Amino acid sequence: MATMLDVSLRAGVSKATVSRVLNGTGQVKESTRKQVFRAMEELGYRPNFLARSLAHRTSNSIGLVLSTFDGFYFGRLLQQASRQTETHGKQLIVTDGHDAPARELEAVQMLADRQCDAIVLYTRHMSEKEIMSLIHSIGVPLVVINRDVSQARERCVFFEQQDAAFQAVDYLIAQGHREIGCITVPINTPTGKARLEGYRKALEKHGIAWDERRVKNGDSKMQSGYERCQELLESGVKFTALFAGNDDMALGASKALHQAGLRIPEDISLFGFDDAPSAAWLEPGLSTVYLPIDNMITTAIDQAIRLANDEPLEPIPPFTGTLVLRDSVTKGPYYDGPQDSE
Repeated sequence: MATMLDVSLRAGVSKATVSRVLNGTGQVKESTRKQVFRAMEELGYRPNFLARSLAHRTSNSIGLVLSTFDGFYFGRLLQQASRQTETHGKQLIVTDGHDAPARELEAVQMLADRQCDAIVLYTRHMSEKEIMSLIHSIGVPLVVINRDVSQARERCVFFEQQDAAFQAVDYLIAQGHREIGCITVPINTPTGKARLEGYRKALEKHGIAWDERRVKNGDSKMQSGYERCQELLESGVKFTALFAGNDDMALGASKALHQAGLRIPEDISLFGFDDAPSAAWLEPGLSTVYLPIDNMITTAIDQAIRLANDEPLEPIPPFTGTLVLRDSVTKGPYYDGPQDSE
């Protein structure tokens, strides 16, 4: 295996010059740089970037910990994260937190050991206390996405989950629906709790009594939406509209409704969340909430790099959702003309 000494001998320069070429430091003539790279190519030399990162305490990389790799949402997030990191001339190192705080902590520590310049953590279960402890102890700049960390607003990028769910259910009510079913995303997460609270707040605003029979807890997957909708139908509880905590579960619910002989939206209006690519292809098109994940991860990467560069930071305003209205909602039995759904 070729060494740096072999490269220096082949190029006719000192090892120090080869080192300056590899690290981009010091003054090196362009002709000398070309000699060094030609020698590296001829010898098949590959620099040990890990050793260089340990020596210089930087790897010119950004770490990203995702709670899971499942679904379009995280695929879209990962794609945008890669693009944004590249615009800063850095590499993206991604690892799976397995949707568990202990594993997420291990993943962050692994990226810190690899001398990442900064780390972006997407967590669904880690408590604020655990996040703050990690920020103070990890030794690498850390930005958290998907969580409102009140003690470190300049280090968190989050979405107004409750308000977005409120807007969706408020819209259904404005369209004349009062018996509204709900299938939640995992209720043991801050996201699940916030979206359910938004549903509850919308009912409360319009004086509609809470009925726990109309709420079923899902796990974000299509199968869960299908099964929870079946349970709603089998329970005999009346509902003219259904709010699903994400689009995958809305798609699963649509199959259960069709199998029960119910038409969307004539018999049951259906509303989702996330604006997945599949939402527009459902027949009829699924009304949903657009979640600006591209802008969120772009902001998180930019903020992480500012931290790594010791630049001054400002708290990041929360991101908000936008209702995307398609054809899966129609007027309900209580509709009495145009209303202000704000």
